[in-house]
Amino acid sequence: MTELRKSHPVPDRQGRSLYSDDVQLQQLLQLYLPAAVCKHIEPLLQEMGQLAGGRLDELAALADRNPPELQYRSRSGQDAQRILKHPAYVEMEQIAWNRFGLSVLSHRQDVLGWQGQLPPLVKYALTYLFVQAEFGLCCPLSMTDSLTRTLKKFGSKELVERYLPRLIDTDVEHMAQGAMFMTEQAAGSDIANTETHASQDANGQWRLYGDKWFCSNPDAEFAMVLARMEGGAAGMKGVSLFLLPRDLDDGSHNHYRIVRLKDKLGTRSMASGEIRLEGAIAYLVGEPGRGFVQMADMVNNSRLSNGVRSSGMMRRAVAEAEYIAQERHAFGKALQDMPLMQRQLDKLRVPTEQARTMVFQTASALQRSDAGEPNAYALLRILTPMIKFRACRDARKVTGDAMEVRGGCGYIEEWSDPRLLRDAHLGSIWEGTSNIVALDVLRAIRREGSLPVLSEHCMALLDDAHGISPGFAAALRKAFTRAAEWAGQTTEHSSEVLARQVASGLYHCTSAIAMAWEACHMEGAAAQERMRLAQLVLVHRVLPRDPLQQQVIPEEWLNRQQQAALRAAAPAAV
Repeated sequence: MTELRKSHPVPDRQGRSLYSDDVQLQQLLQLYLPAAVCKHIEPLLQEMGQLAGGRLDELAALADRNPPELQYRSRSGQDAQRILKHPAYVEMEQIAWNRFGLSVLSHRQDVLGWQGQLPPLVKYALTYLFVQAEFGLCCPLSMTDSLTRTLKKFGSKELVERYLPRLIDTDVEHMAQGAMFMTEQAAGSDIANTETHASQDANGQWRLYGDKWFCSNPDAEFAMVLARMEGGAAGMKGVSLFLLPRDLDDGSHNHYRIVRLKDKLGTRSMASGEIRLEGAIAYLVGEPGRGFVQMADMVNNSRLSNGVRSSGMMRRAVAEAEYIAQERHAFGKALQDMPLMQRQLDKLRVPTEQARTMVFQTASALQRSDAGEPNAYALLRILTPMIKFRACRDARKVTGDAMEVRGGCGYIEEWSDPRLLRDAHLGSIWEGTSNIVALDVLRAIRREGSLPVLSEHCMALLDDAHGISPGFAAALRKAFTRAAEWAGQTTEHSSEVLARQVASGLYHCTSAIAMAWEACHMEGAAAQERMRLAQLVLVHRVLPRDPLQQQVIPEEWLNRQQQAALRAAAPAAV
């Protein structure tokens, strides 16, 4: 079969391991993770990579073509709402929850055969591979993980003891999934407009009333819900956070119903719906009136997950394009040998590798923040909206442009390209639109003092980037200094109209520096390729350019290995 595919004019990559083919990922994991952890998870990454390139990919395509359905009544006429999921989706749940425990890796110390707490990057690395096949299921995974984190952080001891065990169970038959119900028709990003209200009944039990407009995973066993306490303060200060169980202690369904499911552009495998709360019993989480502050912790965790998913989808799109360019021949040449295709592939690789680096950097900051390391929270606080803003926007373009490399087949739903393109548009909308998240970068600078922490972090990476050419190091320092100064001035003068440019500038400069640092700690061809891509970030995404002039990497930026390669071969157009 492999030989047939190689000789066939329409290349098909299905069945290849998405991990074994990814040398950059392998070396980056060795750089960012302790050697013992890397060795332990290597077989798991191999297994996930093989699944993502084979069985998972097949299941994802099936589930995408067979979206969930809402059953309102049983066949005997009883009101018994339930969401009917396609068997392909159920099998993917088994892989994600039972086999790999993706929603509990951050909450248990006995998962995947490892005794102790695995670093967050292990979860994100496995998710990075999983999402290259299936995006929709990653939403319930992320929300379950984030809800568990929020419950542990803000919930009372009684609530945690009562509900945590089900949330961290690794058996899909017994474990509970999570969701968050925030969005209302009048309260999308503006949470102060929340109209859902909470009142106490005669027994002192909180009951919720109102409509939630966009609820993903609406049949989850638990959901975090924002509601306004009766008699509470106006605006944001009157909004509190509640834990909403799907079922009551007697086994009956709680007092809310799914009005309908959404017919979505993407993530069609996973249900999203509208919820009507009709006196639903719920439990107050944390302090009254601080609902959004507490929910923000859950949202920020989901924002990082969004960045990971967008990064993974870009990687799948680019890997498919690279394979096609390698195997497809036209006009007597492989596509990858044609200068214009080489340039097109580079323009896909640059944002893809930026996002991957920012995933690794942000996951490392999360680990240090959770460990209580000074300044780590301030670093995490700015990296999270940066990756959510830029990586999610880049994914929309990368998946579209990669589709073009496949040609007409890329427009056909039998291939992965259309699903990637449709799903990629979600990242810029959920958990905060681009404008909202860009403004959050300014908020992190203003409220958390994140800018000097980010600057110190980037300069430390540059200082540790031994082997980088002095010219490129100087260019990186100058570019970041300009971006940081502009970000500081923009924040000081409350120039919100520039928020997106500030977020992009900081993202591009930070990722270029981190990629150069990575290159200096990697080996062989992978190291040189990463350095080249770091240089292209600066050339294509940061520095001024003349649209009527060819852009090349300046000679003074090249390190010794690059200069040697340049002498050995004719310089290629960038």
